[in-house]
Amino acid sequence: MNLKLFCMEGCPYCMKVIRYIEKNNIPVELADIGKDPKNQEDLMKIGGLDQVPMLLIDGKPLYESSDIIQWLKENK
Repeated sequence: MNLKLFCMEGCPYCMKVIRYIEKNNIPVELADIGKDPKNQEDLMKIGGLDQVPMLLIDGKPLYESSDIIQWLKENK
């Protein structure tokens, strides 16, 4: 399963998800939209929304920190 988290430094919702990922040692690629403009482009192209955090699960976007954490609890 390929997991990629689109996030932004300073975003409290992103940090909530990242803390959960780190605490549970879940392998997730991080894509900071503030540090790399390509990540911002990919975020918009893939999901159509300028919203983080967004977890890309095998090419399918999932938004909202609580929904992302719930998905990780159930699937990882």
